Amino acid sequence: MTETSAITARHPAETTVFAVIAAVSVCHLINDVMQSLLAAVYPMLKRDYGLDFWQIGLLTMTFQGTASLLQPMIGLYADRRPLPYSLSVGMGSTIVGLMVLAFSSQYGMLVLGAALIGLGSAIFHPESSRVARLASGGRYGLAQSLFQVGGNFGSAIGPLLAAFIVVPRGQTSVAWFSVAAFLGMMILWRVGRWYARYHAGTVRRSGAIPSLTMPRRKVAIALAVLAILTFSKNIYMASISSFYTFYVIEKFGVSVQISQVLLFVFLGAAAAGTILGGPIGDRIGAKAVIWVSILGAVPFTLALPYVNLEWTIVLSAIIGLVLASAFPAIVVMAQELVPGRVGMVAGIFFGFAFGIAGIAAALLGVLADARGIGYVYWICSFLPLLGLLTVLLPDTRQAGRQAAAG
Repeated sequence: MTETSAITARHPAETTVFAVIAAVSVCHLINDVMQSLLAAVYPMLKRDYGLDFWQIGLLTMTFQGTASLLQPMIGLYADRRPLPYSLSVGMGSTIVGLMVLAFSSQYGMLVLGAALIGLGSAIFHPESSRVARLASGGRYGLAQSLFQVGGNFGSAIGPLLAAFIVVPRGQTSVAWFSVAAFLGMMILWRVGRWYARYHAGTVRRSGAIPSLTMPRRKVAIALAVLAILTFSKNIYMASISSFYTFYVIEKFGVSVQISQVLLFVFLGAAAAGTILGGPIGDRIGAKAVIWVSILGAVPFTLALPYVNLEWTIVLSAIIGLVLASAFPAIVVMAQELVPGRVGMVAGIFFGFAFGIAGIAAALLGVLADARGIGYVYWICSFLPLLGLLTVLLPDTRQAGRQAAAG
């Protein structure tokens, strides 16, 4: 990073290509269905393999850690040398991971399958996020929301598919989902062709985009705050995605299938929050959305450990809706703070989200073994208070207006 960094003003330089954004969103849905299958079948794997909670956490850490470490490197490389057809390759890795997971007979093979699915995510996310931005026509928040909501819906659908397909039919039925992943490969090949044509036909535009230079220190502080906010959001989300089924089974005595339906309620609400976060950020600014999203969840997370089943369902849905609305705004703000490094920033923040969630899942698993699932939800309920750090973020919306005026 140079001594100063420019924040670009948003403007619709091109027409928004909704077909391309929809394609990467659908493939994000497929990709994240495959990912969520792993967490959704944890109760079945725990029973069949006699796993401890720390081994469940290690599976999540393997998958999300692989994605976390590789995404920034792939994004940085692709900023310099775009990889249009890498999207299909990433989905191919996911297919192989699914097959390994379906036919594993020992814990080590489950770990390998999780790593291959993580590799597919590491390849997919930075480049597909870049494609969404290229196709946005300057409506970056909207494009980022539409792209991310595919992943949220995929994560939400995964537990339902596991409940009604994998749990009744067994581990090998995971292989059936490779058909959807193959469809994703075909779609991403077409997207890759559009991406290649876009770059082949692009020349540097002569009109200078209004920008405001910011001191390197201020940019570094802002990026650190965004990273901490991602940290708080994703550790809490990891506590839900990895252990919510166990929590409601243990505390309220529901069945495995019902627990996965309740997980779907949370993840579906998170998908709705993602849809809202980006477009609202385009209108009122990313900082305002982050304020409301992170701090707005605090009353509900603090109350969750103390309520009955009905209120647990309601509060978890509200938490998912509110918390999830922050991430599109976080990614857009980070990309504005480091212009010209779209892939690297997407890789870092998607990778950071995966990595933090993976490490958190492992640590929370150890904590759950030692103190119980209820204690995990009590300690995690304080995490959204880190949203107070939003006060340190710059107002990029106002900065863009000043740049355009000056």
